[in-house]
Amino acid sequence: MPVLNRIADFAPEMTAWRRHLHRHPELEYDCPETAAFIAERLGAFGVDAIHQGIAETGIVAVIEGRAPGRTIGLRADMDALPLDEATGADWASTVPGRMHACGHDGHVAMLLGAARYLAETRNFAGRVALIFQPAEEDGAGGERMVAEGVMDRFAIDEVYGIHNVPNLPLGHFHTNPGPLMAAVDTATVRLTGRGGHGATPHETVDPIVALVGIVQGLQTIAARNVRALDEFVLSVTQVHSGTASNIVPEHAFLTATIRSFAPEVRDLAERRFREIVRGHAAAFGVTAEIAYERGYPPLVNHPGPAAFAAEVAREVSGAAAVVDDADREMGAEDFSYMLEARPGAYLFLGTGPGAGLHHPAFDFNDEAAPVGATFFARLVERALPLPR
Repeated sequence: MPVLNRIADFAPEMTAWRRHLHRHPELEYDCPETAAFIAERLGAFGVDAIHQGIAETGIVAVIEGRAPGRTIGLRADMDALPLDEATGADWASTVPGRMHACGHDGHVAMLLGAARYLAETRNFAGRVALIFQPAEEDGAGGERMVAEGVMDRFAIDEVYGIHNVPNLPLGHFHTNPGPLMAAVDTATVRLTGRGGHGATPHETVDPIVALVGIVQGLQTIAARNVRALDEFVLSVTQVHSGTASNIVPEHAFLTATIRSFAPEVRDLAERRFREIVRGHAAAFGVTAEIAYERGYPPLVNHPGPAAFAAEVAREVSGAAAVVDDADREMGAEDFSYMLEARPGAYLFLGTGPGAGLHHPAFDFNDEAAPVGATFFARLVERALPLPR
């Protein structure tokens, strides 16, 4: 079946909601205007309850069906990124240094669209918990919502989420029945040597030479320590040192992102990272301060819910548009915490050609929002059928 007729009727309003949010991006947990906009829409739709202030600015809204039953959780993230926008769109960000470069404005529009439809029709037995989450990009808002008891407080039995994917054909869905996105860890290293004149390097202890060796050495973790069949990525993403061409600096600094799936690979990577940094520091006579932060765990779909979600996606978009054994992605997502707490699944929804995620020219394709809203609505109706 295509987009539900009722959702197609108010698709222009979904576009307006999305573009309003796009003009007014907010970061991490500091999303009061976004939350107020969402709560106002939910109130107009006639949902049964709106619970605000969860994880600071998060919201959970409840819609009761026509008969008792289980509770399905549907989640949308709502924070933006610290980035200057370069789309040139009429609805471009009005806040310098902030933009919705990951499509969370579109995710909110999809869930609001599903909320409106479900509040009007209530063609299901049970309850829907609509989860609007802050701080996905940074801050682990999903973890905090779980820690604040969202799953138990609202008796959520299963939980589902969607992420848009540019350059995947519009309306196509990708998912799989197991690990879908990687765990992500972040490391920083600060080296301290002895600065001095660039003309007399023998009187200094040069942290840049040590830094270069460390960057090269870290690449051997993937090449020589991790099994070739295990997915693993280590990328050094920042290197900073020095102030002038004739000064050997006192300090040098690097950051790295480390991504994996298997717990033993994650542990191996941290151990080898520390060993390589300390070894090079000792060899070059500098001191090393290491900060190694474990971030989001891998996002692991539950097989039953993933198969069910793929079946619903096929109903919405057709069998040819759904891949239910998609490759794993090395990106990370804090929906992983929700899937650790409850069974459920996460899917990627194609939005057609365009700039990639986290790019200053990215813009969510509004044609995808009714597809996502229809998927959420049909998932609820199929998961919570009314008794005959």
